[in-house]
Amino acid sequence: MEENKNLYSAVQPTNSLTIGNYLGAVKNFVALQNDYNCFYAIANMHAITVRQNPAELRRRTLELAALYIACGIDPEKCVLYVQSHVPAHAELCWVLNTFTYVGEMERMTQFKDKSRKHADNINMGLMDYPVLMAADILLYQTAYVPVGKDQTQHVEIARDIAQRFNNAYSPTFTVPECVYVKAGAKICDLLDPSKKMSKSAENANGSIFLSDDKDTVIRKFKRAVTDSEAVIKFDPENKPGVSNLLSIYSVFTDKSMAEAEADFAGKGYGDFKLAVGEAVADKLAPIQCEQARLLADKAYLDGVLKSGAERAAFTANKTLSKVYKKIGFYQN
Repeated sequence: MEENKNLYSAVQPTNSLTIGNYLGAVKNFVALQNDYNCFYAIANMHAITVRQNPAELRRRTLELAALYIACGIDPEKCVLYVQSHVPAHAELCWVLNTFTYVGEMERMTQFKDKSRKHADNINMGLMDYPVLMAADILLYQTAYVPVGKDQTQHVEIARDIAQRFNNAYSPTFTVPECVYVKAGAKICDLLDPSKKMSKSAENANGSIFLSDDKDTVIRKFKRAVTDSEAVIKFDPENKPGVSNLLSIYSVFTDKSMAEAEADFAGKGYGDFKLAVGEAVADKLAPIQCEQARLLADKAYLDGVLKSGAERAAFTANKTLSKVYKKIGFYQN
């Protein structure tokens, strides 16, 4: 029997992606497409659990599709599509709601975090987010879900729901496993290196976005937190700011940490920050150029997403039909 190598992941088209998102997710997506049957979704249904500007959401959806391709994701090798273009996501979510307990959803870390951040809009979609994510994963008989060490909770609930359904009706869903992706380096906020760099940070000056031009990148790195020692060495515990900048320089220049430290032996923090900024800006420039070229060809992007949705729906609808038959829905 042929091994199931289906892999699923999704990114919301909200805010611009940071270099942390690129190193921890998108760069890995590019590598994974050569070894797995990859389904990569633009998760616009998840995005609306928090209020969005409609025109901006549409624009960011297309920008994310172009960015994926500009970073090296090949729509011929994998299935690249917009989540809302495949109605089976919402349809399976409704069925899976009946196999999910309220207590489970209330305990989800993301629900608690987002409820605190958006206290004026604690909607059912926010609570139901993990069930929709389970539907995303289970629709494609996904064997593997790439995650960071801090992202396992949603895959665990998908596993629980799949097993609950399988036990009730006979094997229907593949029970997914986590693939722990190598981030290359933990990228922290430039202004507060105790926090992970985030695309939704309150202060955007602490994050480097893939859309930032060279001047913006350099300006942000010049403001990055260091310390008063004026010694450039990797020591995350005692020198978190300097260590964060060394990590960024290391991964963007493909140099070892020892080589990175040697590059700045005897140099001051001003030269150091400028060099890190230039290394990052030089890597982002060709990605930004290719993304702009793709966005200028809307017909091509629309074609990619239409084809991706058709390919995704072919697999998703097979799973949904099987589920409807198992639970007793009349189909003609």
